[in-house]
Amino acid sequence: MNQPAPENFDTFDTLALRQALGEFATGVTVVTARNPDGRPVGITVNSFASVSLEPPLVLWSIGRHSPLHQVFATCGYWTVNILAADQLALSQRFSQPGADRFADLEWKPGAGDTPLLAGCSAWFECRTEARHPGGDHTLLIGRVERFRRDPRPPLIFHGGGYRELA
Repeated sequence: MNQPAPENFDTFDTLALRQALGEFATGVTVVTARNPDGRPVGITVNSFASVSLEPPLVLWSIGRHSPLHQVFATCGYWTVNILAADQLALSQRFSQPGADRFADLEWKPGAGDTPLLAGCSAWFECRTEARHPGGDHTLLIGRVERFRRDPRPPLIFHGGGYRELA
């Protein structure tokens, strides 16, 4: 069903917008960093995108309401861990509030001492290049300092659920 253009934001059907945006299949990532105390932090993200090859830039966004917003909005380094198809549980782990997401988890330090999660399809170790306000989110642009790829099938998110490539 086509949605009419909104006359103003108050009448904008955000649920319909969210459903329409869900028609765009995305990969699933966990973005990791260190908080000011040095503890590892991470969050499940599907807003990751390539920006430029020269210089090598990528971006992602984090909601300003997220408990981790301040950490990512001020940190100098972060890593995008591209999840493999068999890492659905890891995606769910990093999307849940509360518990220590790194408890009993295999990882090693990357650029800026950011966590590189084991078993991923790819890793992009980034230095924060820019931050921009974007509505209820902050856009983070990073310069890729190192990357690695393990050609494993990726975890996909589409239509409100996890998928695998056929």
